[in-house]
Amino acid sequence: MLSSPAMTHVFVAPHPDDVALSCGGLVASLRELGQSVTILTVYSGGPSGHDLGDYQREAVGFGTKTLHPGTQAFNRSNIAAEYPVATTAGTGAPWEADRARLDATQERANTQARQFWQRAAWSRSANITNDVHDDRPLRDDVPTQGTLERFDLAQADATTMRKAEDERWAYFIEAALVDLDLPDAVHRGYEGDEALLGQPYEDDEPPIDILRREILRLEPQQVYFPLGVGGHVDHRLCRDAGLALLTDETAWVMPGPQLAGRVSFYEDFPYAWWSDFSGPADLAGQDIDVPGGLALEARYADISDQLERKSAGLKMYAGEVQRLFDSEQGMLDAVTGYAARVAEAGGVGTGAAERYWSVVRS
Repeated sequence: MLSSPAMTHVFVAPHPDDVALSCGGLVASLRELGQSVTILTVYSGGPSGHDLGDYQREAVGFGTKTLHPGTQAFNRSNIAAEYPVATTAGTGAPWEADRARLDATQERANTQARQFWQRAAWSRSANITNDVHDDRPLRDDVPTQGTLERFDLAQADATTMRKAEDERWAYFIEAALVDLDLPDAVHRGYEGDEALLGQPYEDDEPPIDILRREILRLEPQQVYFPLGVGGHVDHRLCRDAGLALLTDETAWVMPGPQLAGRVSFYEDFPYAWWSDFSGPADLAGQDIDVPGGLALEARYADISDQLERKSAGLKMYAGEVQRLFDSEQGMLDAVTGYAARVAEAGGVGTGAAERYWSVVRS
């Protein structure tokens, strides 16, 4: 029986931890079903850095080219050789080429690899042997998520810590991670809760262009934006970018996917829990301007079998758990209570759900 091709799901996160908090159950379910999941974390940067730099691309991968965890990769070390031979190339096994020929083949392979990756966001050198070099590590020896750069977490600032926690969660949940590294609102002139939870400044535009570029490059079947529950300015701007993309006309040259019918908005947790949120009408002082001919419809994801995995993933954000919930037990109570309330509202009989507001044609 032929298996259906994997779909690509793109989740837009205003900050590290937002998708884990709001969509962790759905993401876990999608990965269990073999679906491809990519997280676009938008406002994860410090005071500078308005675009992807070389380090950001190399550190967390780039879209669906990000390497998935070793649980999905064949590890050659699990199979022993049928005949004991030296593992270092060029030591005289009967079937081996001599050193000069191996070096010539390696040179040619490197050239072909550079040509293959020239249009990609990152590259990898070829390795025709099992020899380990700094510029040609073995596939099974390379960490499959996050950065190879070492840093001292004890001395890291809050921005670095949040990125590290986000990478750890992405590895745990088996999702790809793209860090757009735009500066957080606190680094764009927003000071205090009144500013952070108020209207965006006039000169602070939604990140439409960079999200359009990343989303269309990934060619997703489904895209998920924050709804902006709680009113945080970064969440609002990401939501507004999603609404703006719904109005894009199809390009004639290299057309991307039509986003109408593929976009959903997720309820920002824990703000939806704290405010007893029940639908877009509860977004006081915020306008959800869905383009004409489209409407929002509630969809419920049954996460009963993933609730424990979602909670386990959230424990990786130790600083945020303490700040938002005071303790791990407070987080567990909030996650369980909100999931139960949403399940009851949607008639999901198993007792735990996440709610998404999908864009449908009216």
